[in-house]
Amino acid sequence: MPGFPIIDTHVHFWDGDEVPISWQKGLPIDRPFRPSDFDADSGDVDLEAIVFVEANVAPPHHVAEADFVTRLAAEDPRIKAIVAHAPLDAPTVADDLAALAERPLVRGIRHLVQGQDAEALTTSEAFRGGLRLLPRHGFHFELCILHDQFAPVLRLVEAMPEVTFVLDHIAKPGIKAGQREPWWTEIATLATFPNVTCKLSGVVTEADHEAWTEDQLRPYIERVIQVFGPDRLMFGSDWPVMRLATDYVRWVEIVDRALSGFGAADRHKVFIENAMRVYRI
Repeated sequence: MPGFPIIDTHVHFWDGDEVPISWQKGLPIDRPFRPSDFDADSGDVDLEAIVFVEANVAPPHHVAEADFVTRLAAEDPRIKAIVAHAPLDAPTVADDLAALAERPLVRGIRHLVQGQDAEALTTSEAFRGGLRLLPRHGFHFELCILHDQFAPVLRLVEAMPEVTFVLDHIAKPGIKAGQREPWWTEIATLATFPNVTCKLSGVVTEADHEAWTEDQLRPYIERVIQVFGPDRLMFGSDWPVMRLATDYVRWVEIVDRALSGFGAADRHKVFIENAMRVYRI
């Protein structure tokens, strides 16, 4: 366990009565999750700050979701930053981003690539036009993709050096199937772009939820450590989605062991300093 307070860069809260989401229907996480639930799960992990990431909110409730989390932050000051959803390919994108920029905790934008035709979305001039608006508001873009969507995403990132990208969940490699390539090569290519930072989050849920082992996860975790290094990695949990496969304390321990080859200063970067820089905490 880290011997200092940490920042979790990937936490979701939701309450279906206030902000509709639907993807969790039928899963064991099909209920509201609020900061009190997070505290119950995080045990004795010393959390200095929390970054909320949009929970695949149902359209057109993205601004309402940001307001919902802003209210939660008034009650729990650990919530320091919000990654909000915005439909970047919509005609209303300029107004959407302007509205979100009025919410002082919003630091970044996520428009899911996962679940969509990555080639069509990332080559769309509407989508790219929305991305180009992010820097004027000081927003970065959070990439949530599946490993088999990497090729068009690499072309997108290469074409947009003016946009800062944060990769969620190490691009969801095919851990359950034991698949490494082409993810193994493509994650290294992504790391060559200096405007990309990677989150160590959402890894366990890409393995067999019932039968995964730490040994199965380790090569994928070590690969992103190798290619991004301690200056462009951040700890994240993907709570409460992670509950489908593991518990919070165990995930913190796995990441801490994976970083055991680093000195204290570099471990501190991954667990806290890089998040402070990226999310302006």
